[in-house]
Amino acid sequence: MRSVEDQLAAVVDAATAPEPIRVALTDALGLMCAEELTSTTQVPGFPQAAVDGFAVRAVDVGGTAGLRRPERRDRNENDHNENDHNENDQDGNGEDAPAAPQPNRERALPVVGEVPAGSQKPLRLQPRQAVRVATGAPLPTLADAVLPLEWTDRGRKRVTPQRPVRTGDFVRRPGDDIQPGDIAVRQGAVLGPAQIGLAAAAGRDKLLVYPRPRVTVMSYGLELVDLDRRPGLGQVFDIASYVVAAAAKEAGADVHRVGIINAEPRRMRETVAGHIAKSEFVIITGAVGGSGAAPIQEILRELGQIDTTRVAMHPGSVQGFGLMGEERIPAFLLPSNPVSALVIAETFIRPAIRRSLGKTAVTRRTVEARSLRELSSIPGRRGYIRARLMRDADTGDYLVEPLSALEAGPAHLLAGFAEANAMICLPEEAVHVRPGDIVDVEYLRQRS
Repeated sequence: MRSVEDQLAAVVDAATAPEPIRVALTDALGLMCAEELTSTTQVPGFPQAAVDGFAVRAVDVGGTAGLRRPERRDRNENDHNENDHNENDQDGNGEDAPAAPQPNRERALPVVGEVPAGSQKPLRLQPRQAVRVATGAPLPTLADAVLPLEWTDRGRKRVTPQRPVRTGDFVRRPGDDIQPGDIAVRQGAVLGPAQIGLAAAAGRDKLLVYPRPRVTVMSYGLELVDLDRRPGLGQVFDIASYVVAAAAKEAGADVHRVGIINAEPRRMRETVAGHIAKSEFVIITGAVGGSGAAPIQEILRELGQIDTTRVAMHPGSVQGFGLMGEERIPAFLLPSNPVSALVIAETFIRPAIRRSLGKTAVTRRTVEARSLRELSSIPGRRGYIRARLMRDADTGDYLVEPLSALEAGPAHLLAGFAEANAMICLPEEAVHVRPGDIVDVEYLRQRS
């Protein structure tokens, strides 16, 4: 019997990324970048106001010009508000702010214009003048700082400063974010919102990426009927292929569900071989266990090397994995029982898909939780038990409630999984768990 670790290692090692393709930036989220994106421009391309306020010369508002250029600060953003600047706060340079002087009309500056964001009209500031600017607006020539709106009396024709600023305060300098030659997105980076934004800032509307792996899901079994037919005596709906297709899609794959394949050997071989050629993963449910699976097993042996074995886990012990076709495409053989198929998909198929997407974390998050109920497991097998994961409001500790046979039905039924947001993972040596014992819990989803 093979261990879960050995099976997982074989599966993940076989996962490869598809050939890169160029996609629109809007379609690149979550994919792995296949090129190194170097900026040819600086961002921002001109001195910008970082907050709403007044463009000024620092020396005209009681500040000091010629000081060191301030470091880049996240606080110079559009969410600047009055609560950020009370008399006990700091000025924009990380030093103690001087006491705010009382408004003095003699210190007032004439407001000689207004510059909105996106303005292309050049404006020149003269000494002892101010220009009203919006966040993102280009600074007038000779202006070296922005006086935040809430640091003034908000005058329209004349504005009275209530705090000094220094050269560079609340100004986004050219190239603060990106300089020409900077690497905006590295090859191999998984494209999140920030990477998408950097690519856009570099002026790229398309990126070379590794696309979502194509996963083909099909099912086999003389007892199976699809959802458009009414099951007769001895027949059941093909549920497992829907379950596994959904799990693969949730993991990030581009999924094609074929449905029930024809049992005639020649047509069966043509169907499987045809989909191997256009997939990164092939999953066949109902192809393991019992004499009924013998025909499909024979076809699969002709097309590749498939190892059907027992893995030290429950449910889902009997399963198959191997490489098929000239391209040696990873193929999974799963039982037709939907719960067993789902546990195998979570344990092995999801990590393989995540690896092909370039994700560093290929498995679900695992936490330690205190069991609220008694548990038992099969000796020598890793147990995967559906459960509800909760958190103690007072202590913050994780608590987990196994979904018992009484509440959720036997372990092979799917209904209980719909109520679960986690799986308890019991090690092979854990035969009995008492209430209050600490167990490992794999977090599946947030319950609504």
